[in-house]
Amino acid sequence: MAAELAAYKRELIELMVEASVLRFGDFVLKSGRKSPYFVNTGLYRTGGQLRRLTALYARCILANLGDRFDVLFGPAYKGIPLAVGTAMALAEQTGRDIAFCFDRKQAKEHGEGGLLVGHTPTDGDRVLIIEDVTTAGTSIRETVPLLRAGGAIKLAGLVVSVDRMERGTGDEPALVEIARVFDMPTFAIVTVREIMEWLHGREIGGRVVLGDVERERMEGYLREHAAGY
Repeated sequence: MAAELAAYKRELIELMVEASVLRFGDFVLKSGRKSPYFVNTGLYRTGGQLRRLTALYARCILANLGDRFDVLFGPAYKGIPLAVGTAMALAEQTGRDIAFCFDRKQAKEHGEGGLLVGHTPTDGDRVLIIEDVTTAGTSIRETVPLLRAGGAIKLAGLVVSVDRMERGTGDEPALVEIARVFDMPTFAIVTVREIMEWLHGREIGGRVVLGDVERERMEGYLREHAAGY
């Protein structure tokens, strides 16, 4: 399976390792679950890393959605550089000048006011949401009402860098549940299963980052929390 991964998937996995975004150990997630691995996209910290990351988002979007979107929306805070950088990457890769917007955590009460910065979505706009990682889908449930409050937009989809393949509020995988609830396509650059398959026993930067022990801990976590495992 690992040998069949698309190039942009392999490149993201290796970028996460190089940037120390993907870590193995003991972590408590926002959901309260204790996880043997953690993806912290807040650790991307250079222009070169962001350029590489958002170029991979753009390639994934084009592979899964083509040109069926008009606006990129990045939820604050981590989604902000993702939306901006991906809009730039899409302009470079396709020549399309894609609009972007993001939200404030608190409404601005002076000047132009409002919650959104950048393009203001209007009726009929096909809005693609860009997130970092999906575990249970909580943030998306907060994001969609915000977008719909401004007009009759259409949800073009949701793209994340990593799908942890965990259950949402029920027994379905979170991305599957989000797709059903909001009637939009959802997809990830890579899944945790693809990460495990590609990294297990492989040297990255002269070291093996995912050995037998780490993989078995991940397998145990997925047996408990992944949908349809």
